Amino acid sequence: MNILWPTIVSIFLVGGTIGSLTGSWFADKVGRKGGLICGAVLLLIAGILFFSTKMLNSVEVLIIARFVIGLASGTITCIMPMYLTELAPLHLRGAMGVMCPLGVTFGVFIAQVMSLRHVLGTETSWPILLSLYVIVVILCCISFPFLPESPKYLYVVRRQTRQAITILENIRSMNVSELESEINELEIESNDNKKRSEKTFGFWNVLTDRSLLLPLLLVCSMQAGQQFSGINAVFYYSKSTFQKAGLSEENSEYATVGAGVVNFVMAIISVYLMSRFNRRSTFQLSALCSVVCLIILGIAITYINAISWMPYLSVFGVLAYVCTYGIGLGPIPYFIGSELFEVGPRPIAMAVGSMANWGGNFTVAMIFPILQEKIGAASFYIFSFLTFMLFIFVRLYLPETKGRDPSELAQLMKSGFKSRPLSPANTSITDTSVSEEFKK
Repeated sequence: MNILWPTIVSIFLVGGTIGSLTGSWFADKVGRKGGLICGAVLLLIAGILFFSTKMLNSVEVLIIARFVIGLASGTITCIMPMYLTELAPLHLRGAMGVMCPLGVTFGVFIAQVMSLRHVLGTETSWPILLSLYVIVVILCCISFPFLPESPKYLYVVRRQTRQAITILENIRSMNVSELESEINELEIESNDNKKRSEKTFGFWNVLTDRSLLLPLLLVCSMQAGQQFSGINAVFYYSKSTFQKAGLSEENSEYATVGAGVVNFVMAIISVYLMSRFNRRSTFQLSALCSVVCLIILGIAITYINAISWMPYLSVFGVLAYVCTYGIGLGPIPYFIGSELFEVGPRPIAMAVGSMANWGGNFTVAMIFPILQEKIGAASFYIFSFLTFMLFIFVRLYLPETKGRDPSELAQLMKSGFKSRPLSPANTSITDTSVSEEFKK
């Protein structure tokens, strides 16, 4: 059991890491919409396997189902933010990008409720619990015929300009004359893609292109940092924390669900935040506040039995951390790659970033139990240190992406670590060149 149980848990993360890479292939070969359909098919297959596991009395089927649903999840988390931001107008791209983590947090909340002991978290009902998501997938499948393909993908990658403009007119409910600025933006990206057409934006090419090094490191560090900030560790400790604060086992389960509600509410609020505030400052605020909350949690849980009011401080630490995480650390890494990269290398960059997220999740899942056994709550200090290092990296090198064209940002970061993306001189020069390009 010591080998089998971790295998069942971690095989999902292995599938997610692989699915992130295949997601970029699907996004380019069959389109953003086609890639999502492929992910939905994998979800349906996994759901059938989950439901039949107990009837077949086969742990092997359970492991396969976990791997397949990992593939589907990796594929979807790679493609979905890219698809949403490419459909959205410039001023709504951040808000649309947040819709993916909003769906994730809502799914986590529903899963927490459905897995309570008196609902479906029982010895007889767990196959139903694991496969219940199929209902939502079927509803999504009904909507697929009505969803448009990404006009940016059609215009820039496939060069089907007429079809792309028609879809854009339908999405915006505007005539082509009213879409001049957006079509100009597509044309600039298309021309840039043609200039670099001799480059094949394969996995290795993107990894070795020095002009893409800095944005790729930013995407990967933010995606992995989302996991290394300790969100799963906080939720792991939440039930025992609430119990030590005086709640019964049943009430501590409800309190953990309450933390999930807070996480979901913050995801809703982040939709508003992304449409109003800058990505860079919001992410820094979230990371710095999370560092403080993690230190508070480490201290509070360490001395939870020594001081009478420490349990209440630990409960405050859990809820405060979930709030600060939800402001920026949670939502922004999902879609930042779609704003930093142009259409050509974007699928690979999103895939590598998603792989970093899943890899970080896998690493934390494997190492955290060991840290918990060896140093206990002091593991939160490690998470706080890693989050602080991410804060420093973002503060030094992440340019503001809100309302800016990816081709402009590519120019700012093309020199790798020698780039000065925050330099006023560079920003003003780039803004001038881009505006001139739009005039042309």
